[in-house]
Amino acid sequence: MFTRRTDLQLERDSLGRFLPWLIAFMVYLSVLAFAGLLALDDIATRWDRGMSGSLTVQMAPSGADDDKQIEAVLKVLNSTPGIGSAKFLDQGKLMALLEPWLGSEALDADLPLPRLVDVTLDADADINIAALERRLKVVAPGAVVDDHGVWLEHLINLIQTVKALALAVLVFIAMATTATVIFATRTGLAIHHEAIEVLHLIGAQDSYIARQFASRALMLGLRGGIFGLLLALPTIWGIGTLARSLQSGLLPEFSLGLGHWAVLACLPVVVALIAMISARLTVMRTLARML
Repeated sequence: MFTRRTDLQLERDSLGRFLPWLIAFMVYLSVLAFAGLLALDDIATRWDRGMSGSLTVQMAPSGADDDKQIEAVLKVLNSTPGIGSAKFLDQGKLMALLEPWLGSEALDADLPLPRLVDVTLDADADINIAALERRLKVVAPGAVVDDHGVWLEHLINLIQTVKALALAVLVFIAMATTATVIFATRTGLAIHHEAIEVLHLIGAQDSYIARQFASRALMLGLRGGIFGLLLALPTIWGIGTLARSLQSGLLPEFSLGLGHWAVLACLPVVVALIAMISARLTVMRTLARML
């Protein structure tokens, strides 16, 4: 593809100077958008797997009766069909959960922290949350059952919306790349109009001329795509480093796996193929109208 002899001096066109840069910019944006798409999909999957099928029971501190209320609540939970396990979170674990939100200095103060019970549900369990909460309030007035499924559903819907926007960005990038290649190809056809007519007179077919433009577009697309990918890699690394430096525990840790990197590495090739196909179709249609 890259060593085939050409009869058109396409490498001398000024379009060859800016087209790789435009494609590099398109690939840079597409790599960032696709990396964000992969990250959101992984986070949504882990949140769904980690938080679905669980509940949290909150109880206000009641002083000396705390231990009795906790035992009564655990007894009610363990006797409820569909609940696999119920575990009381002691103050140490509760402070570890709150530290990313409040900071260690705030936790040193005498805060009236609620009593929490972590509940794990059996697979396919169907529990009436309102009825369970009423039973718990009998033994622990003010007890509240927090159903993670409701919050998780809203969060997943938000993530799905952002993923749809990322996909829309990728579609727009593909459209912009196609339009840029079409414009560059038509300009090249206009510049080499006389040479193309000579090739037609000596028997060259449209497919032969289109192949030369397609080869040039593929080479420029790969050159710009690889450069755009190389620019995107440190950006992704920098964003990941900043996210890890927060050390807040508010978001699950995410790292790109080997499969993710393989997909990102394929984006320059995909963009180059789009450029090649667009150039070939543009030449074939334009020459069909010229004859």
